[in-house]
Amino acid sequence: MTVVSVFAHCVQAIRNNVLIERVSATDKEFDFQNWFQARLDEIRQDYEIAGRNAYPDFRMVASTDGYELKGLAYPGRDATFDSNSQVPAGFHNGRTIYYVFGRYPKVPDGNSYPVLDLVICHGSFLNADHEYLHENNDNHKFGCCRP
Repeated sequence: MTVVSVFAHCVQAIRNNVLIERVSATDKEFDFQNWFQARLDEIRQDYEIAGRNAYPDFRMVASTDGYELKGLAYPGRDATFDSNSQVPAGFHNGRTIYYVFGRYPKVPDGNSYPVLDLVICHGSFLNADHEYLHENNDNHKFGCCRP
């Protein structure tokens, strides 16, 4: 299990004012993922990156832990988050899934900005239903103008 050491290192980085570095003004979500990835690198945890829209975002190599990141701009949403490709779950394909929520300023002052707060929780905290299986149905008629 990696979650305790990952959380402790992330908290230490926040206390040491290790900032998120903006790569693009249009894609802030990946700036937070880059910040988290750097923390994994610092504690020498081997991982695989799942890629865009894959689940979870980071798959640990030496354990069956997985991390799904959710960056949230503040002020902004305070009671919701996007779950585009996968309903929150504590377990997925033999992995234990942890959700990493990081809040950062909605309008940063420059290209470097802080993580305002961080939560790492087991996916079962968000959804205790382990039986639900989401079917992502493709509807070709949606938005279509053909008869």
